[in-house]
Amino acid sequence: MKTLTSRKGRSVAAGTLLAATALLLTACNSSGSSAASGGASSPVASATASASPVSSSPVSTPASAPASTPTTSAAVASPGGAAMQSATDTFLAEGQDVNGTALFKPACVSTYGCALSGDSTGFLYKMTWTTWSASEAVGTGTYRIDSCNPNCAAGKVYPVATVITLTDPVRVCSSAGTRWFWSHASFKFPAGLPTALQGSNGPQNPWTFSSVTAAANQGCASS
Repeated sequence: MKTLTSRKGRSVAAGTLLAATALLLTACNSSGSSAASGGASSPVASATASASPVSSSPVSTPASAPASTPTTSAAVASPGGAAMQSATDTFLAEGQDVNGTALFKPACVSTYGCALSGDSTGFLYKMTWTTWSASEAVGTGTYRIDSCNPNCAAGKVYPVATVITLTDPVRVCSSAGTRWFWSHASFKFPAGLPTALQGSNGPQNPWTFSSVTAAANQGCASS
């Protein structure tokens, strides 16, 4: 009886020891699990998470607006305005003398009229100008023409109704300044020409004013 009790006491003691050991192991495992669980939120992990690239919307760069080129309507002017021509500065050189009287829409109502030739064998008289532009002048009146028969000094002067057209203005630089002069003339004779002025005795038609073109060909010192 005493022996059984002693064995039973040892069994209880052993069971108690095993239970205590089991409890201790459970407590240790529980503590280890908690430590492992806490390691998931370590600073390194947080830093790694922070290092992850953050997706953001792409920044769109606005296209450069095309540069606007200002349009200027600059007037082209000749140096010093010398080469500019208009109707108001285009003249008929009386007697084809560019240093003489520059005629602008001349009425030619003096005793003889306006000398058209340099040798006084042709005059315009009582003229009316229907056109006077920078490129052409058209006038109606009387053309007094010397027949030069037997010579120009003794020849008869014939008044002939005429329509004269002046063209081909040329730029001439003279002592009087820079001007434009008509260098070419053509004639129409509505009533025809008298017999004395027909054939080889007829007036030059068309007529290029040689002295005016010669003066223009000399050029100008300043252009």
